[in-house]
Formats: sequence, structure tokens, C-alpha cells
Amino acid sequence: MATRPILIIPEPKLRTLSASVEKIDSEVKKLVEDMFDTMYDAPGIGLAAIQVGVQRRVVTIDVAREGEAKKPIALINPEIIAASEETSVYAEGCLSIPEYYEEVERPARVTVRFQDIEGQVREVAADGLFATCVQHEIDHLNGVLFIDHISKLKRDRVIKKFTKLARHKDEV
Repeated sequence: MATRPILIIPEPKLRTLSASVEKIDSEVKKLVEDMFDTMYDAPGIGLAAIQVGVQRRVVTIDVAREGEAKKPIALINPEIIAASEETSVYAEGCLSIPEYYEEVERPARVTVRFQDIEGQVREVAADGLFATCVQHEIDHLNGVLFIDHISKLKRDRVIKKFTKLARHKDEV
């Protein structure tokens, strides 16, 4: 089991655009394995590679509820190809913004195209929590955080809090 440190805001890397994966090799497979270990250890239901400092378009997700069998899915080079006009609201959180949750409105259903760990192109229709998680993690690959979907006032407050915590951590 290999966990990696999770980047926390205001880390600038979290605002960068992730590069496409050109070839799914042993390095990418090891990254996916480490990302699942890190995600489960955190614990979380989704993780983007940029959150562990790797600027590649790789996402791991498992929205199985506690007590259910794990349902891990790795999405390489994911892209949303369709989204419903109907929306849903979830209280989202993020491993890169620990212990902060806010309601975010997103499309209720999306279709995502991606490569699996074997390089096969797949399309999956997602709804409910899975749809929210897919959109949240793909946002990460584009340098977007869930707090970008809330009011400027709330977002500024959160950024200020974490910037202050990071400064204090650097002083210790």
C-alpha cells in the first residue's frame, strides 16, 4: 500500500491544467494504484492525480457506501460528452479542502468518455452521487475547485482561512 501526500489549498498546482495521458504504462498503473490507496486512506470517494501533485488526466472514484462492496473505477483522460439540463444539489467536500462542505448545483446526469486502465475507451452514464463525483474530479483536471461553484464571499472566506493555516504551518 502506497499513499501519497494530498495537496491542500492554497497550493498553486491545484489550479493548473492537467496533461493528457498519452500511453497507459506501468507508471500510470502505479499512479492509479497509489491514488486508490490514498483515496481510501483519506477517506474519500474521488481523487484526481493533481491532488497528489501529478499533472496528468487521471481520476479514481468509488462511491460505494459504507458496508457495500467496493466499486473502484479509474478514469483516464475523462471528458463529459453530455449533461442533463436537470440539476441536483449535493453538499460537496474535497480532500484538498479538508473538513469544508458546501452545497453545489451541477447537472443531475452526465455521460463521460474515458479510457480504463487497459486503455479501452468507455462511455458511462452517471447520475446521483456518481455524476456529482465525476464532475468534481474532472473539474480538478481543469484547475477548478468545487469552491469555484459557490458565492465569491464564501469562496474568499475559505481561501483566506486555508492561506492563514498554510502560513502558520510554514512558521512552525
